[in-house]
Amino acid sequence: MSTASAADRTAVNGIRTALGVGGVLAVIVGILILAWPAKTAMVVTAIIAIYAIAAGLVYAGLGIFSKQKGGWARIGHILLGVLFIIAGIVALFNLGATTAWLAVFLGILVGIMWIVEGIVSLSTLGDAASKGWTIFFAILSIIAGIILLFSPVWGVAVLWWLLGIALIVLGILNIVRAFRFGKAA
Repeated sequence: MSTASAADRTAVNGIRTALGVGGVLAVIVGILILAWPAKTAMVVTAIIAIYAIAAGLVYAGLGIFSKQKGGWARIGHILLGVLFIIAGIVALFNLGATTAWLAVFLGILVGIMWIVEGIVSLSTLGDAASKGWTIFFAILSIIAGIILLFSPVWGVAVLWWLLGIALIVLGILNIVRAFRFGKAA
């Protein structure tokens, strides 16, 4: 066996492992979302809260220990760090309310983005190769955005379920790809 083929086989095995592990994790998370949507959302919120605390500690540390930064930059980092830490702690102690607030926030944010995306699509209508599909997409995007604005929690719940289904399907496809990767067609 040559060195090149051993290196190639190692690379292929690494890619296969990554595809397989990623696929299994996606299937597990997808099942968790579908089986326990609210609890899984609370876990995601807890992870975000823990991240906020960790980021706050980093910002505060930068402000306290960074000798190269000027006084205002150091104060800004310390204040930002304290805000992140407080937000993370408040989120952890009010996990249910924070999860609900995050759902409303994301629903409104996605609704606004879909409306803007529809308007931008209409603004590029002159450059579109398929004007009919562009108009259809724009109208659908604007309507979906308006629906999300008027019912953000319901909309996010539907998107959350779709995410769970997509993770399961894509995870299974990645597992299949892991078994097939590097084999002759």
